[in-house]
Amino acid sequence: MKKYNALTLIFLASLTIVSCRNTSEIFFSINEDALKAQYSPNESLKLEVLNLKNKEIDSVVYSINNKKIGAVKGAEKLLFPLKDQKLGYQNLKANIYFEGQKEIDSSRVELISDITPKVLSYTIVNTYPHDHQAYIEGLEFYKDTLYEATGNGEGNDTGIRGISSMRKVDYKTGKVLKKIEYPQEIFGEGISILNGKIYQLTYKQNECYVYDVNTFKKLKTLPYYKPMEGWGMTNDGKNLYYNDGSEKIHIIDPETFQQVDYLNVYSGSSKIPNINELEWVDGKIYSNIYQKDFIIVINPKNGAVEALLDLSDLKNKITKLADVDVLNGIAYNPKTKTFFVTGKNWDKMFEIKIK
Repeated sequence: MKKYNALTLIFLASLTIVSCRNTSEIFFSINEDALKAQYSPNESLKLEVLNLKNKEIDSVVYSINNKKIGAVKGAEKLLFPLKDQKLGYQNLKANIYFEGQKEIDSSRVELISDITPKVLSYTIVNTYPHDHQAYIEGLEFYKDTLYEATGNGEGNDTGIRGISSMRKVDYKTGKVLKKIEYPQEIFGEGISILNGKIYQLTYKQNECYVYDVNTFKKLKTLPYYKPMEGWGMTNDGKNLYYNDGSEKIHIIDPETFQQVDYLNVYSGSSKIPNINELEWVDGKIYSNIYQKDFIIVINPKNGAVEALLDLSDLKNKITKLADVDVLNGIAYNPKTKTFFVTGKNWDKMFEIKIK
């Protein structure tokens, strides 16, 4: 039998008293029967609270994902259109004010896409040589010059690890004009060029490196706003957009690297994970999906997949050298209005025109 001293018994007794106390009574609840589990953007939420104890309600303030969407007097209902909401889970909260007090209740629904993606087609304009030892993580054009990011992925056949780098390339010859290489402990990921600076993500280092686009001089290191993986990156001329391997795209202030917004990528009712290399073209986001041979086109206003492009046939046009891996890399050249695509350890890069 265990023996307890007097102090221990007093402590245990106090825990028992605290755990048995009824600290609060619930007076209100969001009416779950008036809600569905999933909604499409052309629908509206019908929000109301149930008055469980017949209290006198002064007002109810509703919010979604911590943003106020409206207020009502008493127990009136609130109809909220979802057309401008981003896809994904909508965390609902009701602040109920009554008799000089406040009670909070919460719930959740999911907003899914109602768009059937269009199937795009393409033609090959040119085929260029490419460094087959480059484990491509990102591509981007800047003033008609191609910039690449590579990781140190392990070869499928040889088992040899690559070298992470950021490089400037003559896309017509495949010649590397300038580059920065990283030690093995740093796995380089996607890049984006904004305001004369190259931003390069790292896979698990939780930091982004910033360089002068002309000199490749390192300007600073920006920590991620929270621990996560870094994958692909692009920008809209103001903010950076990057992903972490999930369905989420983080919208980031380029100076502070703090999140200003986000997107959840959906096709129909399905989240699309493994969003990878990104490219911003004419107000849309083009994205590779890791381990898939196609590109999707994403609406940056809500995260809906609007179109897809099957590029699986390109793998039949490259040389089957050791360590050939998946399709990855999208760069749009505004001068030629064509896309440049390649893959990890591919010996060719393809210039294509999307129809």
